[in-house]
Amino acid sequence: MIYEMTVQVRVSNMEEGQKFYETLLNRAPDFVPHDGFAEWELIPHCWLQVAEGTPTEGNGPIRLGVIDLFAERMRLVNSLGVEPFEIFEREEVPVKWATFNDPWGNRLGLFEYKDEASKIEKLQQLARR
Repeated sequence: MIYEMTVQVRVSNMEEGQKFYETLLNRAPDFVPHDGFAEWELIPHCWLQVAEGTPTEGNGPIRLGVIDLFAERMRLVNSLGVEPFEIFEREEVPVKWATFNDPWGNRLGLFEYKDEASKIEKLQQLARR
């Protein structure tokens, strides 16, 4: 039985990396056990680890669900200097999605459910946990 998950990205400069991910996630890390390492619990039992080291080429993307993909894109471009990125959508896929890179080349992404009822259902599920 799998009961928890961690995903790790590496950054070559931890101070800059932690600032980038604090801005991306809109908050400070939940756990900083030692220099060169920080963790955020994104949703219950799902952790994003940022570690100082050599970034892994070609990894990801790690996609994060958001309520408003267009607003998040604007926020990231304005607050983090992320290159403007394209938002994709296909009729048969229930989400819109986008991919971008952090300054160290880690591939990240965002997605948004197209159907408002699905968004509300996901938020209610999260609130029940």
